[in-house]
Amino acid sequence: MSQCNNCPRKCNVDREVSFGICGVGNEFRIARAGLHFGEEPCITGKNGSGTIFFSGCSLKCVFCQNNDISHGAFGKTVSDERLVEIIKVLELAGAENINFVTPTHYFDRIERILSYYRPKIPLICNTGGYELVSNIEKDLFDVYLFDLKFFSWEKSARYASCADYFDKAYKALRRSVELKGRPIFDEQGRIISGVIVRHLVLPQNTNESISIIDSIKDLAPYIVFSLMSQYVPMHKAFEYKELSRRITKREYNKVLNKCLEVDFFDIYTQSFSSATKEMIPNFDLSGV
Repeated sequence: MSQCNNCPRKCNVDREVSFGICGVGNEFRIARAGLHFGEEPCITGKNGSGTIFFSGCSLKCVFCQNNDISHGAFGKTVSDERLVEIIKVLELAGAENINFVTPTHYFDRIERILSYYRPKIPLICNTGGYELVSNIEKDLFDVYLFDLKFFSWEKSARYASCADYFDKAYKALRRSVELKGRPIFDEQGRIISGVIVRHLVLPQNTNESISIIDSIKDLAPYIVFSLMSQYVPMHKAFEYKELSRRITKREYNKVLNKCLEVDFFDIYTQSFSSATKEMIPNFDLSGV
């Protein structure tokens, strides 16, 4: 029996016979794998990011746009050998990188498969940010893409049922920056090593966004910051009055102006046309 403590929840359950908060068992479960063109330009490149969407999630975001796979755990169970095959297929298809989306609850298994097969292209950890420093210190990935969500204990508890979110996320982010240093890009502008912080502006929550930016100022020269405007009310968002609408340009620009005051390594912005459900991948088990 092996108890799972892959994330700060530390459920300590045996996922061979039960589920933790992530909602999945011990074996890999995947909802989609393929070339994805909706990431930041330095990740998407020309050929697309070789993206693997894992089922399950240790966060419980009420507005989750991937609810079917994160909370509903939709997906197909695959063996270690099959995951390696999927990675190789994406490499052969010309993927710019291998992008593991929400891999936190599989860190132990990922460490094992990477010990006998590691892709020759950059490996990206695409995480919701709620990570253990001990996992970051394993340095399994070339690029850490942190989706930094909340700052206050109140909002973290209200929207994701984890009051200690920012405390854990900041420590993991800081350690990833210490390990990676300044981002490194190739001659075509593709990131090959470093840290990207993604932040989705939420309606009536600009103060949260500004607090996040203020709190990572010391790391800013080592971070590519991606400010997202694509919020669309989904899942349980309509149960929260303040989350039941899209953001305004005024809200986005308020946070963007704050970003421009900080010495980030680079900043990506996002068009308001991205605030549509069409931006969400079709989780249809393709490539699995």
